Amino acid sequence: MADTFGGVLAFAFLVCMILVGTILRANIRFLQTALVPAALIGGIVGFTLLASGWSFGYTSGDFTAFTFHFFTLSFMSLCLTGSDKKQRGDSVAIGAGWLSGIWTISLVTQALVGLLVIWLYNSLSGENLSVFLGAIVAHGFTQGPGQALAMGSIWQSEFGIDMAIDFGLIYASAGFILSFLVGVPIARYFVKNRMNSDQEARIDSAFLSGIQPEDSTISAGKQITHPGNVDSLVFHIGILGLAYLLTDQYLLFVQPLASGVEIFGVNMGIIFSHNLFFFHGLVICVIMRAVMDKFGWGRFIDNETQRHVTGSAVDIMVVATVMSIKFALLTAFIVPILLVCISVTIVTALLCFGLGRGQSSYGPERMITVFGCCCGSTGSGLLLLRILDPGLRSPIARELAFFNVIILFVTLHILAVMVPVLPGIDLQTIFVVYLATAVVGYFSVQVNDCAVPRSEVSVGRYSFCRIHMPA
Repeated sequence: MADTFGGVLAFAFLVCMILVGTILRANIRFLQTALVPAALIGGIVGFTLLASGWSFGYTSGDFTAFTFHFFTLSFMSLCLTGSDKKQRGDSVAIGAGWLSGIWTISLVTQALVGLLVIWLYNSLSGENLSVFLGAIVAHGFTQGPGQALAMGSIWQSEFGIDMAIDFGLIYASAGFILSFLVGVPIARYFVKNRMNSDQEARIDSAFLSGIQPEDSTISAGKQITHPGNVDSLVFHIGILGLAYLLTDQYLLFVQPLASGVEIFGVNMGIIFSHNLFFFHGLVICVIMRAVMDKFGWGRFIDNETQRHVTGSAVDIMVVATVMSIKFALLTAFIVPILLVCISVTIVTALLCFGLGRGQSSYGPERMITVFGCCCGSTGSGLLLLRILDPGLRSPIARELAFFNVIILFVTLHILAVMVPVLPGIDLQTIFVVYLATAVVGYFSVQVNDCAVPRSEVSVGRYSFCRIHMPA
């Protein structure tokens, strides 16, 4: 049985880093003030142990698979989460439309900025790095580690873009760190100046330490199953497992059929490969949830419990992402990596907080959330949102679920058609299509700014809207 312990012990080492991060957050004032999440702290500690050789013989490559799968599981779990009846459907759809518009602009803009930065770096330094090592920053920042790994795998194996996987994972880790370095001070500013909608929000001792007080009675979710039969948590995990199996079997069935088909020179076998499991998994979960709601089975999923499953997957993903970084490659290419990350972060901040001022309701909440999503993942967006809205009373968390579905369709031509084969497309075509997509995204943002219901225009002490709705 000794040979069966490898993967299990690697996972045990991984989650131990979350425990270490929790302890450090609870006891180090600087980490509390900066509101650095335990998963990110644990990931940095794990990365340091790996780089120092004090990691029980494990290497960064042992944690790459965890990054991919828990990223995918977190988003699939989010799509299985149902809607809260107290939230207005039209309002949530409008907010989700605004978030998806910003995300769309960010996706294509980050890719173009990264591509240009590497091109300029090559011109000034005499290096010959592939410009696509800059373009993949969009999938590390705006999409997260799972997609950075998936796209890097395709680019590296199909198009010979060396180090695409490693650069993608480094960008994903940097995105998490920068989302908090920039996002936390801005979120604290919003709360300090009472610009958020939840006027009772406070950064109290529990929030700072990351540990609830002993007398806390916060619910962990409603019990769906009787404990004498099966635990409710594992029942929810079972539903997510079913979605994972269905996605796998779907791809195994379709991939051989698609391999013989080419559309616009793109082999459809690449689109239906397991490297894009994330995309197809989301579609499967959306269909599953719709079917469950149609037949009245939605009651078998408790939203709060499902959010805990999502949050747990996000925490594990963050730790695994940082621990997957190869120290030697990071130090060898630190200059171009820093140039790309800093440039993309500045552009993303200007985009999210600049266009966010057009929001007439929940402006600060949406701005800080979409910035977190565009620099890290939905998980980092939720963590930043909790600073302004600790109880998640605003509709923003629900908007994120709709947003993850909307972006599958509004960026389908980018994510499903162009990105998997991007290195095989000429740069002129990439610039034209990406810029056109950014323009469409901008108009989408403006339309959603105008669509906010009249009753929601005044929220908090400050108004962010430039556009006034007629009476």
